[in-house]
Amino acid sequence: MLCYPPTTEPAFLCPFRAGARVRAFRWKRQTNPGRIMAPSILKKIRIPHVFVLLAGVIFVVSVLTYVVPSGTYERTEITVGKLTRTVVVPGTYEHVPKHISPESVILGEEVEGKATPVSIVGLISAIPRGLERVADIVFLIFICGGVISVINRTGTITAIIHALLTRFSGSGPILTVVIMAAGAAGGSTIGMGEELIPLVPIFLLVSRQLGYDRVYGFVLVFLGADVGFAAATTNPFTVQIAQGIAEVPLLSGLRFRLVFMVVILTTAIIYVLRYGRGIKKDPSKAIVPFEDDAVSAGGIEVVKLKAAHVWILLQAVVIFALMLILMQLRGWWLNEMSGGFILMGVVAVLISRLPVSEAVKAFIKGMEEMVVAAMVVGFARGIEVVLSDGQILDTVIHGAGAVLQKTSTVFAAEGMLVFQSILNFFIPSGSGQAAVTMPLMAPLSDILGITRQTAVFAFTCGDGFSNSIVPTGGVLMGMLALSKIPYEKWLRFMFPLFLILMGWSAVFLAIAVAINY
Repeated sequence: MLCYPPTTEPAFLCPFRAGARVRAFRWKRQTNPGRIMAPSILKKIRIPHVFVLLAGVIFVVSVLTYVVPSGTYERTEITVGKLTRTVVVPGTYEHVPKHISPESVILGEEVEGKATPVSIVGLISAIPRGLERVADIVFLIFICGGVISVINRTGTITAIIHALLTRFSGSGPILTVVIMAAGAAGGSTIGMGEELIPLVPIFLLVSRQLGYDRVYGFVLVFLGADVGFAAATTNPFTVQIAQGIAEVPLLSGLRFRLVFMVVILTTAIIYVLRYGRGIKKDPSKAIVPFEDDAVSAGGIEVVKLKAAHVWILLQAVVIFALMLILMQLRGWWLNEMSGGFILMGVVAVLISRLPVSEAVKAFIKGMEEMVVAAMVVGFARGIEVVLSDGQILDTVIHGAGAVLQKTSTVFAAEGMLVFQSILNFFIPSGSGQAAVTMPLMAPLSDILGITRQTAVFAFTCGDGFSNSIVPTGGVLMGMLALSKIPYEKWLRFMFPLFLILMGWSAVFLAIAVAINY
């Protein structure tokens, strides 16, 4: 049963039992202290609000622009499929002397042939400039949130959730497998990520009704897509760009990646199911239990699935699929996708005959709920802004390449994996990271005796899996903020799985080197 304590009542008729369950958790934790695990290091970690955290990182990186030597590579534009990317030219790295003066420290000052560390003005403007650079993503998040809210106002989402919970009321594990597999397929093939942010509250509701916690609901919407994004069978934002830059045939090596995806997805699903089973056996093991006022004022409202709901769902799926196809064939990007979502909302309003005034109110409410998630993306991009301003990003890349040249082939491949994971902290963008590093890693792999395909594989794994833990990732931190899950508690759940997935990546990289993949 979905209610606790056990009852014969349907889940939808016991919203107040959720509060009783939470109080039971608290009483149990107070009266059975011996059953609570000793505090770990992760439990003691206290991470500030995501805005404070990212602003702090921007400040530290700005200071580093005065310490780390500046340097730069020459850059050129290349076209990969329908996308044009600016990439660095290998072998062109040059040290750039720094220019420091009172004026440069305060206001910034451009001097030809020299690098100017980030000024005070540059520091305080980094976040606005970061928002400007990711304006298309920010507005996509706002529009997605608004449209999802409109569709929700029609009753479609509630009706579908009701149908799912009715069908899987005693089969939470089956629902978990289906949702994670679907998310992995979307992440691996089309690079789904930002599009899932507005769905977080919906899956929190599902998790609550199934008797799990906030972390479990977050995992349902995030982890499958993240694992698939790392496996990257046809992901246009990572593997296709990386293969194009490395001059490897697009979509080559697909069978190897499919096997890898099956292994890591199975591992992730088993890990999640074990966590859910632990909560069912002992509710005190929930990392972030639902509070009395969590997610909604009560349980999910019972709405019978009607023909109009089915048509709204079908049109949304069709429009979304067409958008993804046209992104591949016509080079459509986030602005066109935002337009597609607007069309999706308009069609939903027409089918449901929802009054325009009600639709507008729902749209505004949905955008309001996306403010933190959208702003986090801009804050995170501010880090890359200051790295570029101080011209130290190329220095970091150059130094890593020099170190990898001194190791064996297997260790070099593993080193690429570690390097890409670390770099993702500073460049939390798959396509951006590919454009920066692959022009260096591809020729470096030639020197080390590693195939360029292996270098691409190291990139996709390093970029993909670290997306699940780096606090500079806009998607992760935005979704955590919507879920009301503290970052340190998310680490308690995710970090062990991250190490396991990185271990699998290391194993498959060694195999790739051995078989000359």
